[in-house]
Amino acid sequence: MNILMVLTSHDQLGNTGHKTGFWLEEFAAPYYLLKDAGAHITLASPLGGQPPLDPKSDEPDSQTTATRRFKSDPEAQTKLGNTLKLAELSAGDYDAVFYPGGHGPLWDLAEDKASIALIEAMHAAGKPVAAVCHAPGVLRSAKAPDGTPLVKGKQVTGFANTEEEAVGLSHIVPFLVEDMLKSNGGVYSKAADWQSYVVTDGTMVTGQNPASSEAAAKALLKLLD
Repeated sequence: MNILMVLTSHDQLGNTGHKTGFWLEEFAAPYYLLKDAGAHITLASPLGGQPPLDPKSDEPDSQTTATRRFKSDPEAQTKLGNTLKLAELSAGDYDAVFYPGGHGPLWDLAEDKASIALIEAMHAAGKPVAAVCHAPGVLRSAKAPDGTPLVKGKQVTGFANTEEEAVGLSHIVPFLVEDMLKSNGGVYSKAADWQSYVVTDGTMVTGQNPASSEAAAKALLKLLD
């Protein structure tokens, strides 16, 4: 079971002067859940090397069992520090792909040609594509074989407008995940803010927020079984 995890390379939170990147829990929880299930995990990002960590996800109140495990796991830290370049990888080598969120993906992965091609190839081959929190934003420009948006007519979720408003970034992000999924024809649903909520439609798995990261990885494993 070969699973590709794709992380952002983008570290600027718009023009705020603040840093962003990937959200630690959304990487760590799926990483260990999949690894403990026997998956061989490859990490990639648009630029390769160390992906930027959203500093807010590293604050004490954002820590979980999975993030603490990561902080005491030199092997995982080394692996994360040496992600492969996404454009050099082939969809044919993997059984599934998982995208952790954080705000970073909205700037780079949403429009990254290698990422879009990967998602389209995985979907066309009937292989699962999973994304959590802001990462469903990576589906923005992906198309189905007939040229329509990949999410059109599909049950999906992702970071809610109300959650974006709660963190005060509605006017900073390049687009709102919920609005984008709806405008691309996705059948969007959500749970209460910050509650775990995951939707599976065919081979597509989407999770609403950081609390959904482990459940999204479980849903991915279920598809691979």
